[in-house]
Amino acid sequence: MATDTSPRTFRFLPGDILTSGYRVVGKVMAGSTGVLGMMNDVTRSSLEIHDARLARLHMPTKLVDHFEVVRMTKLRVQAMCMARREDLGPQALVRGGFTNITEYPARITTQVFEIEGILEISGRFDFSLLMGEGSREFIPVFNATLTAILLPNLRVESPAMLINRRQVELIALLGQRVKTDK
Repeated sequence: MATDTSPRTFRFLPGDILTSGYRVVGKVMAGSTGVLGMMNDVTRSSLEIHDARLARLHMPTKLVDHFEVVRMTKLRVQAMCMARREDLGPQALVRGGFTNITEYPARITTQVFEIEGILEISGRFDFSLLMGEGSREFIPVFNATLTAILLPNLRVESPAMLINRRQVELIALLGQRVKTDK
């Protein structure tokens, strides 16, 4: 009789996955690198959501259907909202291995959503580097609030959110807002 004493390699983490038309609430299976490692894994282009509940964006509280497993391509994911910051993965991976981090409050937009939150970047903010360099397809945003542009009733607040950088239209740093005279 063999006793299994090895720790679990994978664990289920609750999350909200948003596409251009649907909100999928369920559990994603993540390994030791967390959700960030799973979403940025270039060897896998798909994602499975277990115990998935689907809702259309224009009616976010009305359940459309419920499935044991929903499969989708990562390319179509616009944002993934997690319940805890720790769910993204080890701090060294989330921060890119750097310890000196600068926080940049920002507004990020896609074709469907506006996200306000904090980007944690080592050094100064470089849009070209963030959007075009490296292998990270999903960018972590902290203390984030996501709103649908045409559907203001859809509002999701999350301590940790991943944004698909291929879906990003613009990033505006809130510290660079023009102050108006009144």
